[in-house]
Amino acid sequence: MKIHLVDGTYELFRAYFAQPSRQAPDGREVGAVRGLMQTLLALLRQEDVTHVAIAFDHVVESFRNELFAGYKTGEGTPEDLRAQFDLAERASQALGLVVWPMIEFEADDALASAAHRWGDDPAVEQVVICTPDKDLAQMVRGQRVVCLDRRREQTLDEAGVHLKFGVAPASIPDYLALVGDAADGIPGIPRWGAKSSGAVLARYHHLEQIPDDAIYWDVKVRGATAIAASLAERREEAKLYRELATLRLDVPLAESLDQLEWKGVRQPDFEELCAELGFSGLLVPKPPDSVPN
Repeated sequence: MKIHLVDGTYELFRAYFAQPSRQAPDGREVGAVRGLMQTLLALLRQEDVTHVAIAFDHVVESFRNELFAGYKTGEGTPEDLRAQFDLAERASQALGLVVWPMIEFEADDALASAAHRWGDDPAVEQVVICTPDKDLAQMVRGQRVVCLDRRREQTLDEAGVHLKFGVAPASIPDYLALVGDAADGIPGIPRWGAKSSGAVLARYHHLEQIPDDAIYWDVKVRGATAIAASLAERREEAKLYRELATLRLDVPLAESLDQLEWKGVRQPDFEELCAELGFSGLLVPKPPDSVPN
């Protein structure tokens, strides 16, 4: 079997910006939720999709905001999108999915914890993390744990991580600490770009192993003296940024592997939600079994 782990927050944002505005009978904006349901139903129609869970940032802030004031917040999120967060979780539950709404942790942490938990399970052929988020590249292992960008239909296995970033999955948090991650509010270290970070980490793997002085480097990088000095001056900052970029593997997930099995939509909940939001014409895959409410 395969386990598909879906980044619900990403899918909701993608639907919001890709789908036209749509109002429920009571006037609420629900276009993003409809788009989310459509893309999840498309996923569930695939023959190899049998065990599925979806994670959401129930609130945008997490424990990382306490570590670094500049870390991402919900500021700038359109109000009509923010108002659909709870509806998105409800819609996913109505579709019969296991839903992980994150408060202290982030959705990425839940997906990482699940990949870590079931990645070595002998009953699992492959864990597919459905997201283009580069943070989750750190969880990729061979072809057993992969990331899937569903919009581009691109799968990122371990060889793909090396090709895209120049480093092994285990070095992704160090890479993001150096180059930064604007989406998460991580500024990175001055002078360190993607090429220099990839080249240096391909040789040294982690921040601690990079010599302070470029004279001791045995890898050639343009402007090595200046970028080495920049890291030497900001090592503590770099370690903090790496901590921010490192996904947690200890999120408490209550479900067993068997409970991730998708057994069809929760028909009464689904019909009630569609009537409330004015969703008609959604094509529902034939459920293999009924799921009790």
